[in-house]
Amino acid sequence: MPQKRRYTVHRNYRRKRSKKNNNTTLILLAIVAVFVISFFGYRRYVQYKRETQVEMVQQSHTAFIKKISPYAVELGQTYGVLPSITIAQAILESDWGSSTLASQYNNYFGIKGDDPSNTKVLQTKEYTDGQWVTINGRFRVYSDFRESMRDHTKLLVNGTSWNSQQYKQVLQSKDYIDAAVALQADGYATDPGYTSKIIRIIQKYNLKKYDEGIK
Repeated sequence: MPQKRRYTVHRNYRRKRSKKNNNTTLILLAIVAVFVISFFGYRRYVQYKRETQVEMVQQSHTAFIKKISPYAVELGQTYGVLPSITIAQAILESDWGSSTLASQYNNYFGIKGDDPSNTKVLQTKEYTDGQWVTINGRFRVYSDFRESMRDHTKLLVNGTSWNSQQYKQVLQSKDYIDAAVALQADGYATDPGYTSKIIRIIQKYNLKKYDEGIK
């Protein structure tokens, strides 16, 4: 009998030890499962957030084009400036209407002025002598974005105070690529990549469709 008792105790000990090992294994598996779920859940969350941000940006871009395109077409029909050029320049110059100059002062094209009563001095970057420099510029303030668009169109039509024919090539262009090249050639912008940026924007967002019917 004593021998059987010792054997029973030993067997019970092995059972308790086995149960303890099983519990430890289950805990480890649970920890691993939580980690795996958390990891893939976080990755999915990051992906979802990224996709949501991209979708929001796309929606805001579409809304901006929808906002200014009707008036760009109207100006094009009146003055002959290609709407695709007007829209692309507004996008590039104002960063989709989000720049300080655009969002606070309705100036979508960086149009400058001299009258302190309707201008605001802000910092801007210009490409000079092969490098970008920050300067202070006096920019027009508008009550409505349409005023800015109209001023931009009139600038192309009437030229500058020192050269009324400065943008003649832009007006004569009936193709957005020729017009974008003419903008740079006629000295509209100091950015050496201005033409290619305008063309890429027009092609990416299919802005050429707004030029139909413009003579």
